[in-house]
Amino acid sequence: MRLTTLYSFVFLSALAWLPQFTQASVLAIDYGNDFIKASLMKPGVPFDVLLNKDSKRKISSVVAWKKGDRLFGQDAFNLASRFPLDTFPSLKVLQAAPYDSEVTSYYTQISTAEVLESARKTVLLKQSDGTEWAVEELVAMKFAYIKHLAELVANEKVTDVIVTVPAYYSQFERDAIADAIEISGLRTLALINDGTAVAVNYAMTRTFSTPEYHIIYDAGASGIRATIASFTTASDPKTGASGTHIAIAGVGYDRTTGGVELDRRLREILIDAFNSKTRRDVREDKRGMAKLWKEAQRVKAILSANTDATAQVESLAWDIDFKQKITRAQFEEKCKDLKGQFAKPVEDALKNAGLTIDNITSVILTGGSTRTPMVQAALKAAVGEDKIALNVNADEAAVLGAALHGASLSRQFKTKPIKVTDISVHDIQASYFAASSSSTSRPRSITTLIFPAGSKVGTKKVLTFKRKEDFTIFLDYKDSFAPGFPTRMLEVELGGVTEAIANLTERGAVDPVVKATLTLSESGFVSVTDAVAFGEIKDESIAGKLKGLFGAGSSSNEEATAESAENIPPRDTESASASSTSAASSASASPSAAPEKKAPVENTITLTVDTKFTTIPPMTVDEKKKARSRLRAIDAEETAKTRREEARNTFESYLYRLRDLLDEDNKDTPFKKCSQQSERKEITEKLEESFSWLADRGDLAETSQFLDKRIALETLEKPIIHRYQEIEAFPQALNNSQMWNWSTRLFLHEARQNLTAEIAADLPSKWTKEELDGLERTLKEHEAWLSEWVEKQKEVKPNEDPVIETTEMKARAKVLETHLQKLWKRKVPKALKKPKTTSTTATEAAKETGAGANETEGDGADEPEIKVEFDDQQVPLADEEEKPGHDEL
Repeated sequence: MRLTTLYSFVFLSALAWLPQFTQASVLAIDYGNDFIKASLMKPGVPFDVLLNKDSKRKISSVVAWKKGDRLFGQDAFNLASRFPLDTFPSLKVLQAAPYDSEVTSYYTQISTAEVLESARKTVLLKQSDGTEWAVEELVAMKFAYIKHLAELVANEKVTDVIVTVPAYYSQFERDAIADAIEISGLRTLALINDGTAVAVNYAMTRTFSTPEYHIIYDAGASGIRATIASFTTASDPKTGASGTHIAIAGVGYDRTTGGVELDRRLREILIDAFNSKTRRDVREDKRGMAKLWKEAQRVKAILSANTDATAQVESLAWDIDFKQKITRAQFEEKCKDLKGQFAKPVEDALKNAGLTIDNITSVILTGGSTRTPMVQAALKAAVGEDKIALNVNADEAAVLGAALHGASLSRQFKTKPIKVTDISVHDIQASYFAASSSSTSRPRSITTLIFPAGSKVGTKKVLTFKRKEDFTIFLDYKDSFAPGFPTRMLEVELGGVTEAIANLTERGAVDPVVKATLTLSESGFVSVTDAVAFGEIKDESIAGKLKGLFGAGSSSNEEATAESAENIPPRDTESASASSTSAASSASASPSAAPEKKAPVENTITLTVDTKFTTIPPMTVDEKKKARSRLRAIDAEETAKTRREEARNTFESYLYRLRDLLDEDNKDTPFKKCSQQSERKEITEKLEESFSWLADRGDLAETSQFLDKRIALETLEKPIIHRYQEIEAFPQALNNSQMWNWSTRLFLHEARQNLTAEIAADLPSKWTKEELDGLERTLKEHEAWLSEWVEKQKEVKPNEDPVIETTEMKARAKVLETHLQKLWKRKVPKALKKPKTTSTTATEAAKETGAGANETEGDGADEPEIKVEFDDQQVPLADEEEKPGHDEL
């Protein structure tokens, strides 16, 4: 049994209590450089990996065009050797990459696609027909394709998505992924680090009696990541329920060493072998390079299980066939300089977490490149073979973990309680210019490390500034995270400061300041979410003075002054130390800073926050709208094209079917028996005309024309089909009519006998004679009509239109059926019993007529019936004892 079946039982069974109108879907996408995996979390749908149209569990991360037809997955991957300029693989490495960066140069080595520079200084990719696409647009096409697959399974619209990203992804790259999600028509529920997603998957079916540390070693195509996660079991203080807590303690990574680099080096071996044999450089042939890239990936997979493999490509370039034996030793020799890089992320993660390998329970392998023997060998040498664990699905653990985490973020689902605490891996600092002391002095600057590497995501910091004029906060990475990428993330202008400070001063505020709230979101985005001007207004009343006397006065001692720093520009400064004159500012931004009480409304004035992207800007709203319109236009065009192709194929199949029916060799077919010579001739002429039109105009015809041509032929064929259908349906319709005739006669015979017996016994009857006579008239009318028209139908030939329709036969039989059922279902009325007269009644009646009591005895049978009704039922009076008269008293 697959583990996913167990997951479905454990987690999705908790979703059954949700009412139908609250059900929703959460899509999880593990976006890899080579492959995409997706999973849908929806009540009633098994929790598993989505399959594509070819029933594949992982989809090649490629989009390609074949003469105007857009393809995805393996179909797109296979086109690279035929249409190298229209095939776009490995787009993950180009996320937000500057055009002049090393990443872009590296991409040109692994892909045959043509790259251009965009207006945002990022990368555009150009098709052979000149069409240019931003990387975000091409990635959005893949996401839209996954969305379509999910909607086919969910049978409803899917909007919310959670996407895995490497932990080392910068804000620029995360922005690019978020833009692609929006362009695709999805909504970002969250971005989750892929190592964290695997940790969630690991905790799905496990409990932890004691705290454990595990390393999630993810060797993917675009890089290697090592994530140290702690697993503990804790109780929720609010509900008391026990759950698993996953805390990320450290991360190490290598952005350049991965499966792509291994493929590239293996292809270099093949290139050298081909060039040495032919004395020509295959690098000059784009199709040849694309073929070798595909072959290198195939050979690498074989070498993971065998010591040698044979590379073979037919007509590689210039009509030259290529065949070469490659050994694992050759491959490992080519990659020997990378061996030290395979284990380094583990060492870095341990260092960042402050742990040693002895603290680690296991090293969990995930990612496709962990199957490579030299990667496993390097890792075993570093951590020990006994630490290596293969207890998660290397390909699917991340997407299944992301799906569960996404469901836990949505209010529509109730899942196993797994709390996740993640961290950022880059140092993030804020810098700003201090107010100038004079007009001639050089502006001073202050730099504060606000989110050091290892900071928990989902946290906020408040910086306090003693400023009286508008100013700008610069947010930067402390160090370069990748060659060619800028460190400046964004610039935030705080406006309205001068007016706000003056306003607070007029209200009596003492030393008003500016407070800015900086947020590190759960998805790893840094932003300035709020800025206000604040001033403590003293209360001069006796109560206010007493309050200030006992420690509730001004909090100016706790706020940052942030006015002294090195006299250098903000992008060139080092972080201000806690012992410098800006220590108060750093303290206010520290994670351990005491939470500030919310100030009264009159003490706070909101400032304007204007965020600018001066290095690698994300796509603007207008750019995303334009990109989405382009994708919608392509989708609409492809939908129309699909409908046209379906209409043509259906029309062409219909023509061949008609031609077979008209074949002279088929003499005893139902079509021949039910059609006349003139009809067949007319259809033949129309059929020949249609074949001729299809050959001449079929490639240019519109969908409506195919439909019109088919309708014209169906109109001629319809009478023949109708005759055949009537012949097929007539026996059953006749049997049905005769059955109701027989049933009605049987009923009438028994009903009349019962009616005669009930009248003789003075008992109530279900029917009256008039009702039975009415039913008999209906029966005779139906029998007469049926007898007359059935005889006429017997004389009709198979190729003639019927004189009696089966629909009419069914309708007339229904009239008789309804009449019969109405009487048959009637209930028998209840019989009425006659009561006995009492002696008291007789005595009273005698007294009223002047007779004595003795004269009335024995005459009770002649008295009228006396009844009392209870609950709509007639009940006779019971006999009563004689009561003494006046004379006896």
